[in-house]
Amino acid sequence: MNTISEINQLLITGITPYFLDKEFFWFQEHLQEVLDARHSQNFFEDNIIFLEKDHSFQFSQFLRKLDEMGYERVFKVSDPGEFSQRGGIIDVFPINLANAVRLDFLGNEVDGISLLPIKIDDEKKAKELLKKKLKSQKIFSELKGLKPGDYLVHLDHGIGKFTGIEKFQTAISVFQEYYVLEYAQEDKLYVPVGLERKLSRYVGFHDPKISRLGSSLWQKTKRKIKEDVEKLAKELLQLYAQKEITERAPYIEDKELESQLKSGFIFQETPDQTQTIEDIKDDLQKTKPMDRIVCGDVGFGKTEVALRTALLACANNRQTALICPTTILANQHFNSFKKRFEKLPVRVALLSGLQTASEQTKIIKDLKDGKVDILIGTHRLLSKDVDFKNLQLLIIDDEQKFGVKQKEKLRQMKTSLDVLSLSATPIPRTIYLALSSFKNISLMQTPPIGRQTIKTEVLPYSEKAIKKIIGAELKRKGQVYFLHNRVQTIEAKAKELEKLCPKSKISFIHGGMPEKKLIKIMDEFQKEKTNVLVATTIIENGLDLPNVNTIIVEDATRLGLSQAHQIRGRVGRSGTKSFAYFMFSEKSLTPLAKERLKALEDAQELGAGYRIAIRDMELRGAGNILGKEQSGAINRIGLNLYSQMISEAVEKFKVS
Repeated sequence: MNTISEINQLLITGITPYFLDKEFFWFQEHLQEVLDARHSQNFFEDNIIFLEKDHSFQFSQFLRKLDEMGYERVFKVSDPGEFSQRGGIIDVFPINLANAVRLDFLGNEVDGISLLPIKIDDEKKAKELLKKKLKSQKIFSELKGLKPGDYLVHLDHGIGKFTGIEKFQTAISVFQEYYVLEYAQEDKLYVPVGLERKLSRYVGFHDPKISRLGSSLWQKTKRKIKEDVEKLAKELLQLYAQKEITERAPYIEDKELESQLKSGFIFQETPDQTQTIEDIKDDLQKTKPMDRIVCGDVGFGKTEVALRTALLACANNRQTALICPTTILANQHFNSFKKRFEKLPVRVALLSGLQTASEQTKIIKDLKDGKVDILIGTHRLLSKDVDFKNLQLLIIDDEQKFGVKQKEKLRQMKTSLDVLSLSATPIPRTIYLALSSFKNISLMQTPPIGRQTIKTEVLPYSEKAIKKIIGAELKRKGQVYFLHNRVQTIEAKAKELEKLCPKSKISFIHGGMPEKKLIKIMDEFQKEKTNVLVATTIIENGLDLPNVNTIIVEDATRLGLSQAHQIRGRVGRSGTKSFAYFMFSEKSLTPLAKERLKALEDAQELGAGYRIAIRDMELRGAGNILGKEQSGAINRIGLNLYSQMISEAVEKFKVS
């Protein structure tokens, strides 16, 4: 590699938004001010390295500082924010320079500083990419609920086993906390708390192989996978190219209508809810159709987000379709939407098996004539006889309940359709696409004010325990869900519970019942005419009954992890302390079932749905997310880092 020229001094700044907002010439003009600021401001002291030729700078400290300032160690430098090491030679691409630089250390002395012919053509694009990289690193480095024994991926050093957080004194009376990662042959890595963006959870299809620290194997692995990822990103971008070039007229806000709808919201918006609504507004004010998934635990306010989005469509004379997996959920949404929009010039209609043929014909005619603004229903909305006048917004509730073919059919309604998907536990492919720049994602992880965690207990099946649990809930005038997931024996189970708990008023439901009977039983339960509802997994879809604060799952080993988490969220919808009991038979407790139940018990905190979905992917082997050729790469570096690489590659091609 031929160098361009020798220089005598070099400023390297940390990868922070403050420095990324400055143009290259700013650093030249303000060099002395920046250097002086080190003596009085910790920010500058922590985020600056200044080197001079023939001056000393401790080599090990230089490498550590580069790491702490956010620079990524790679096999070969190509982009800003990267560095590589071969003996005493360091190649680094400072974010404050247009060129990469080679540093030649002789012991702890800077023997030479040279500019390299690796440079950027467009400063603005390069800075924009780095800002997006910072944002994606933050998403992928979610470490909440980390436990000793978990595998973590360090961006520069590879996969290690987390052993805990330790505190060390770094200066007089100054203590710093570190994540401790253990590698092969008892090598240990200490990562400062605050540098989480260099860490991500390892999610793979089996336990990872751990290497020693300091070997070049990780850098070579990362480089090879990065090259493959860039090829894949190009292919995926071509697949989504049609979507990228489709346009529609931007939405215009109606502040007055928004204010009227907002005044009917009896709760206080959470910060995540507010941000999600703003993200959606931003999407809709562009000409490119929206494709956003809102991922939030059950009861965290996704329905309110859907309401506000539907109003935006109505204000722009565009129709909305809200599709739900079950009649019960569609009916509940219809009642909620009708109540919230009753004082506004918005007409809401329901289309499902609950209406007579003549009622359905009338709704379909009104829809075609533009007299219906928001249509709510099940897959009935996909029927050939359903024709919209001006459909523009599609809201998919519980999107994981719809298959790929159904989703494609929904999207084929109109190429410029705006799509808002709501999910408490997104399916792995959706997570993958969402975090890989092909779909926008909003995470709603802040619980509503007053919401309490659901006390979760995993225990062997016991009639004595069931009697005690139901008795305790009824004593405080609450209601109980009892999950029995066998249609053939559900009536017998209800009678069995009546004998066990004679003071209870029990009803039962399952998906094979006529829809009108289903709605009637649910309505009686909602009005507290009954207090124990024996049900199949039909109850998992979005039912909002604040007086139901105990759920008993008879055989939890039959449920997937995401499904169990979703069902747990059917209770605890108010400020009342709620309980979820997952029972099992010793005979059916396989090692995988045991692992699922343990993960469920471990993730009791509010907002755990996103983490549960990732964990579920890990336990189920993720299926064929991308194809067999990608699964090996995912195993070597973990799904989070792999997705992050794709996200960065896509952004890179988008701006080039």
